[in-house]
Amino acid sequence: MEAGTGTGCSARTLAACVIGGIVLGASVLTLHLAGPVSVPSLPPLDAVRRRLLLLRRRRRPVRVYMDGCFDMMHYGHCNALRQARALGDELIVGVISDEEIRANKGPPVTPLHERMIMVRAVKWVDDIIPDAPYAITEEFMNKLFTEYNIDYIIHGDDPCLLPDGTDAYALAKKAGRYKQIKRTEGVSTTDIVGRMLLCVRERSSDSHNHSSLQRQFSSGHDQKVDDGGSGSGTRVSHFLPTSRRIVQFSNSRGPGPDSRIVYIDGAFDLFHAGHVEILRLARELGDFLLVGIHTDQTISSTRGRHRPIMNLHERSLSVLACRYVDEVIIGAPWDVSKDMITTFNISLVVHGTIAENMDYAKDDSNPYAVPMAMGIYHRLESPLDITTSTIIRRIVSNHEAYQKRNEKKEASEKKYYEGKSFVNGESSFNNSSDRIARLPARGLGGFLLDVAPLAPKLGGWVPATTRHCSYSSPSS
Repeated sequence: MEAGTGTGCSARTLAACVIGGIVLGASVLTLHLAGPVSVPSLPPLDAVRRRLLLLRRRRRPVRVYMDGCFDMMHYGHCNALRQARALGDELIVGVISDEEIRANKGPPVTPLHERMIMVRAVKWVDDIIPDAPYAITEEFMNKLFTEYNIDYIIHGDDPCLLPDGTDAYALAKKAGRYKQIKRTEGVSTTDIVGRMLLCVRERSSDSHNHSSLQRQFSSGHDQKVDDGGSGSGTRVSHFLPTSRRIVQFSNSRGPGPDSRIVYIDGAFDLFHAGHVEILRLARELGDFLLVGIHTDQTISSTRGRHRPIMNLHERSLSVLACRYVDEVIIGAPWDVSKDMITTFNISLVVHGTIAENMDYAKDDSNPYAVPMAMGIYHRLESPLDITTSTIIRRIVSNHEAYQKRNEKKEASEKKYYEGKSFVNGESSFNNSSDRIARLPARGLGGFLLDVAPLAPKLGGWVPATTRHCSYSSPSS
């Protein structure tokens, strides 16, 4: 009787174990097939950890796209690219073809290959797309999203209209993948071409009542021009330099104690591809490139009262935006002295073979006499035969075409300035957490993220923009 009872108990126990094992196995299999989303019972902290881990595994750089003609590239273009880069991790720039510019705006001053050199040299640019179309067509937009993995298309707050009057970025806006930045005040290619045309008119005039263009540019006004930024005459510089803008363009690092510091100086007026290429070669000769930018007065005294076209602050920003430049001296002296070489610990002074003034060695006051005597002067073979005068000659040779182009463009710019409203140019996307929060959820999956409980483990990092941030597709 006792043996039978024991056998029955054992059978029941065995049956219970088998059934329990089957149920447990089925549960595990169900959980496995359902995936991590089917575990809602996890504590909040564990859920957040799992989501952050998933995000970390799947996160890719936020890629933004900005296009432009970048004709006679200036600091306004560079500032637009700086702002665009702040909206993502990687900036891809479309450089519009010569044919597209000619069809939509008029003849370009600088050809595509020179414009590509200029754009590639901007330190906020990660890659370029040559021969980009002027209008964002549906086909090209899809190519940006699929082939180039672009998340957002960027443009300034000034209107960009096609010849038929439609918005060039209408499709990007409709797709919810468009972001706007602030236009840089006081400069455009139209302005600069206008300054040169004004220079040509003034030089051909017999009147001696005109003040120096350099003085007008430095003070930022012209008697012919109203404060609205447009008038019957050609508008000259209305650039308002601020210390903040210089800081935004500057590099944060200085030379190391053993750095080989290379120095090159010049006017760098109408910053062009010839300047970029000589700076690239100069940078390759050392660890740190220091660029001296001469004052407006110095340039006027050596090249005539109609120079420079761009004032000192404008020229400084253009040079600072170049990826080959580490530091600039704003208002560098004409002569490179022993004291200056010692102060900045300069190892090598260089100069190109193509420049506006190549007669300096024949003068009694050779500005490079000291570095020559010290044996630290080096003459670099300039890769491109381009000077500021080259750019001006291009304008003069096609004077009528550029005059018509400017008259057309000035009308739209006048309308822009009259209706101008404040746009915050300082993006709030400057840290990676902000960019994650605004990243289109392609491949991320929709979920709510609350990282507040993880603050102690993240070193106090709790971005407000990611707190309870819902990820959804761009079309939602």
